[in-house]
Amino acid sequence: MNFASVRIITAQVSRLTDFYELVTGVAARRHTPDFAEIPVPGATLAIGGTATVELFGAGSAEPAANRSAIVEFRVDDVDAEFARLRDVLGEVVQEPATMPWGNRSLLFRDPDGTLVNLFTPPVR
Repeated sequence: MNFASVRIITAQVSRLTDFYELVTGVAARRHTPDFAEIPVPGATLAIGGTATVELFGAGSAEPAANRSAIVEFRVDDVDAEFARLRDVLGEVVQEPATMPWGNRSLLFRDPDGTLVNLFTPPVR
């Protein structure tokens, strides 16, 4: 088994795709107006419109309702990423801080409210 992707369901695919392209620096593959993928090393971030939910079962997912998952990206320098993104981030939950386990971490919410963590592990 291989971990392939995390999919976020949104009512505004283009807006959310634009946001994650900016955060990751990776161009999305926009397959249809209702589905895009941002391929990053390790997995793909998929962004699906509400119309795609019907393909999996009506009501099986709801946009802008996540309060349990965190989308995480490992970066070389979280402080540099914060400097780059500071002016375009909406809600910053936590500015760069060092976690008890050593990671340097930045937490913010995407336009739909999903929590995003950019982190840099400690140098060992």
